[in-house]
Amino acid sequence: MVRRVLSLTSGRIAVAVLTAIALLALFGPLLAPQDPLAAGDNTLAGVSGAHWLGTDHLGRDVLSRLLDGSRVSVLGSLEVALTALVVGAIPGILSVHLGRAFEWITLRLADTLVALPFLLFAVAVIALLGNGITQAMLVTGALVSPLFYRVARAATLAVARSQYVEAALVAGASTGWIVRRHVWAKVLPPIAVALAQTIGVGFVIVSSLTFLGIGVQPPAPTWGGLLASDLGYLSHRPWAPFAPALLIMITVWACNLLADAIRDVSGEAGRALVNSRKARANRLDQTDPAPAGGA
Repeated sequence: MVRRVLSLTSGRIAVAVLTAIALLALFGPLLAPQDPLAAGDNTLAGVSGAHWLGTDHLGRDVLSRLLDGSRVSVLGSLEVALTALVVGAIPGILSVHLGRAFEWITLRLADTLVALPFLLFAVAVIALLGNGITQAMLVTGALVSPLFYRVARAATLAVARSQYVEAALVAGASTGWIVRRHVWAKVLPPIAVALAQTIGVGFVIVSSLTFLGIGVQPPAPTWGGLLASDLGYLSHRPWAPFAPALLIMITVWACNLLADAIRDVSGEAGRALVNSRKARANRLDQTDPAPAGGA
């Protein structure tokens, strides 16, 4: 699947952008030219050689805060996506194989989580457990998990009705063996699509919560927090929100582009893509002129 995704122009662009964002999260705090928490007297300064993106209302270097805050934003979105994957996909697969009681319970839990407003619920849980990004992301991931539950359950139901799975059950194969041998390979592509989309949704959720000051203790920088602080001083620096907003938009766009690329190369569409390329290669081989023979 990875080769198929990289064979598409959209897949290569998405992977390149997300790789750059990952490197920014990994090395961004180390590349910060100044202390992102150090205040100064030069407040609301414009772009200069000393401050490439200016300074905020406390005189802190905006570029340094943007680079330092990238790690929290990226890790927060990954926590949302991975929590939703574990909480949703595993019960979704097992609900098809573990009987009606387990299926009914998991379906009702998924319906309940869908009905809960994730932002208000996250605020309530943070009020109980303390203001921290990990608590907020774990709760948010659990509330997003019904997406994975429904995707995994639908894909597993399609596989469970196949003849080779019924033959394995008749032969006495265990549920774990059937899931590993037959189900997982069929369920993986739609789950990969949902995972890529959820990472993008995670960025929006992290930015929204940190924009409201939830999940991160000030003065720790985040992309959403920078966007919120910049909006209060638009009369002095009207261009200031552009950098954090652009980073959020590009990251979410790349996640959705990657999800589209995975969808394009998986299932019947992926097989059609491979077959068309093989047919094109065969036509090119047949049309190549034969080498001229020697005298």
